[in-house]
Amino acid sequence: MTAGTTLTNGTTAEHELAALQREHGRPLFALLVRLCDGDRQRAEDLVQETLVRAWQHPEALRAENFDSVRPWLLTVARRLAIDARRARQARPAEVGDAVLENARVISDHAERAAAMLDVREAVKTLTPEHREVLVLVYFQGASVAEAAAALGIPPGTVKSRAYYALRALRRVLPGYASDMR
Repeated sequence: MTAGTTLTNGTTAEHELAALQREHGRPLFALLVRLCDGDRQRAEDLVQETLVRAWQHPEALRAENFDSVRPWLLTVARRLAIDARRARQARPAEVGDAVLENARVISDHAERAAAMLDVREAVKTLTPEHREVLVLVYFQGASVAEAAAALGIPPGTVKSRAYYALRALRRVLPGYASDMR
């Protein structure tokens, strides 16, 4: 098919599109397989898309400046391949079900944040003495001796206040009792 051939509506357009496919399909396919890294299905899709563009723009096929439409078709095909590659790179890679089953489970930050808020509210219900010991020993990581020295009380008192503070928290937070052992 040459540049002077026009595409019209109806069966004539279908015949001319088929003639374009016969005459230029193999070179288009060969180019697109290289540009698609050997993906034959993607190359076939892009050949079809190139021919659709030719059908949508018959004025490009009628240009008197060139003898063949092949350079125009190859340019359109190359640009479509580049656009397809950019579109694939712009979105995350797809994964199959097998990959998801073996994927490492990452904890849900929303659940952890909600639990932290629950614990903070529960700690506010403790007496000031129990709260002081709990904050020093469990939240700030102080030893019993360090907490006793900081609060000016005997180590045994620190231990008993920590015990009763945890016991009170278990009553206020029944769903978290297994986490506080």
